[in-house]
Amino acid sequence: MAQALQTTIIISVIALSLLNLTVNGSKYKNPFLKHLGLLNKKEQVTHLHFYFHDIVSGPNPTALQVASAKTSNTSSTGFGFVVVIDDPLTEGPEPNSKAVGRAQGIYASASQSDVGLLMVLNYVFTEGKFNGSTLSILGRNAVFSAVREMPIVGGTGLFRFARGYAQAKTHTFNLTSGDAVVEYNVYVLHY
Repeated sequence: MAQALQTTIIISVIALSLLNLTVNGSKYKNPFLKHLGLLNKKEQVTHLHFYFHDIVSGPNPTALQVASAKTSNTSSTGFGFVVVIDDPLTEGPEPNSKAVGRAQGIYASASQSDVGLLMVLNYVFTEGKFNGSTLSILGRNAVFSAVREMPIVGGTGLFRFARGYAQAKTHTFNLTSGDAVVEYNVYVLHY
């Protein structure tokens, strides 16, 4: 009985100490944000609009299949294939439109019932205000939906602590070559 009481008292003291740290931390706002120089900065929302060029054909493809399962070619969804990309991002849908960055990462067919891609990629910006900054995407791309939404899970540079979403809409898809141009509207909350 005495030992149980002693254990309860010790647990209570630890819990109160942790609670005190939390309360004192909020008294000084957020010391982590203060340390990073973000304490007095307000979050802002940025809207980005660009086109993603996924080129699988020709002498210089920007998307290469690097793996597949034995059944990927016979699957109606391509289930199991993996593609590595370094796709151009441009202001307009034309291939010679001004480049604003690259989409670098991986997409994989992750659904047996419909064409659903797992997208794991970074938008690497190379022009304008966001030159040198990145946004990270991790989400599902239901390719045949008119508009697909994927989460922004982070970023670097001017997009540190980023969160938000990207909406993808197929602009063109060439059934013969497999090349695609996808329009992106990205909404990002960041400091």
